[in-house]
Amino acid sequence: MLRFTSMALLLPLLLADGLSLPGVFADEKTVVETSKVDDPNVKLTVGTWKDVEALVAKNAGRIVVIDVWSTSCLPCMTEFPHLVEMHQKHGEKVLCVSFNVDYVGIKSKPAATYAKKVEEFLQKHKATCTNILSIMPSDEVFQSLELSSIPAAYVYGTDGKLLKRFDDSLLVDGKDEAFTYGEDITPYVEKLLQDVK
Repeated sequence: MLRFTSMALLLPLLLADGLSLPGVFADEKTVVETSKVDDPNVKLTVGTWKDVEALVAKNAGRIVVIDVWSTSCLPCMTEFPHLVEMHQKHGEKVLCVSFNVDYVGIKSKPAATYAKKVEEFLQKHKATCTNILSIMPSDEVFQSLELSSIPAAYVYGTDGKLLKRFDDSLLVDGKDEAFTYGEDITPYVEKLLQDVK
């Protein structure tokens, strides 16, 4: 299991607001653990976009798909199951990463307070891919990525370089959504997989 941040960084956030987070591992590797009745393969860690970039670098030789989403974004949640499908179908060759940006930076609601809601959504969709809850406020994430809105998806090649960004800049007249997995992302990734062979 990847480690994106240590409990030493998260613990002050939890204690400052008098919060507790059930299921926190003592070994610092995973911040949120699923309950015994849920799928233990669905895990949620915390991190920043720098951790995502490090993950891309560590997975040279694989295509990496990063889905930037929030539980407050209906189009994000509508498309999310297709990321899970991609992971189930191509998990050996494609690293699928969900990067949740629910945390908005309110001091009285640190990132950890969003973990339960995010985890419930991940459990519902059996998201056994890599799941990261951003500890960076969403506005800062959007600014650093020069991203105006979500959903958004980033596809990196086997060399670790960004090949394509799916976002609202792709919206054309007459379409409700700028992209979908079914029409855009999945065919794009499957073409990349054919080219790698």
